[in-house]
Amino acid sequence: DPCRNFHCKRGKVCHADKHGKPSCVCQDPAACPPTKDYEHVCGTDNKTYDGTCQLFGTKCQLEGTKMGRQLHLDYMGSCKYIPRCTDYEVDQFPLRMRDWLKNILMQYYEGDLGTSGFLTEKQRSKVKKIYQNDKRLVASDHEVELLLHDFDKNYHLYVYPVHWQFHQLDQHPVDRLLTHSEIAPLRASLVPMEHCITRFFQECDGDQNKLIALKEWCHCFGIKE
Repeated sequence: DPCRNFHCKRGKVCHADKHGKPSCVCQDPAACPPTKDYEHVCGTDNKTYDGTCQLFGTKCQLEGTKMGRQLHLDYMGSCKYIPRCTDYEVDQFPLRMRDWLKNILMQYYEGDLGTSGFLTEKQRSKVKKIYQNDKRLVASDHEVELLLHDFDKNYHLYVYPVHWQFHQLDQHPVDRLLTHSEIAPLRASLVPMEHCITRFFQECDGDQNKLIALKEWCHCFGIKE
């Protein structure tokens, strides 16, 4: 099969011509496999697609047009009303996000106690210190005042989770800069629950160059180092 090891970007599939020469052609959205309701996604055109296959296949077919350039994955799930993010809400967002990142690392660490796999040895040693100190706040929806007080009092416990998330996202390429496409997986999964995340990332880009540097990322989360 000439297409076996022939890679195509999202929205395209491999097709072999009559001479067996492989090339990438646009995915036919109608030929995408059926999906469940929870696999639906919302595009930036505010249309619900059955899944990412249908969305990126549609984008590919619109390649070269203004509509095609503007169409991206907005968030996971069917399109719904996303309320406007207020100034107060965007100010509170880093408090919840920092706590959420810290709790994710706690869960990874607990999972690794039975069988390793989520974290590297170096990551485990860093998270161990946070874990041993973190039996004060049980993971739940805490009052903003409590999160702010805990950040001020236990600042050192929040530094690594913020750095860790940056490096998890900084993959294509690893250059200490986050692009729109690198942030997209995190943003797309959180928009339905955290409607301020889009504005938060926009404001994180202090110099408006469409890239978020590590220093800008840390500044957004209140990390001084």
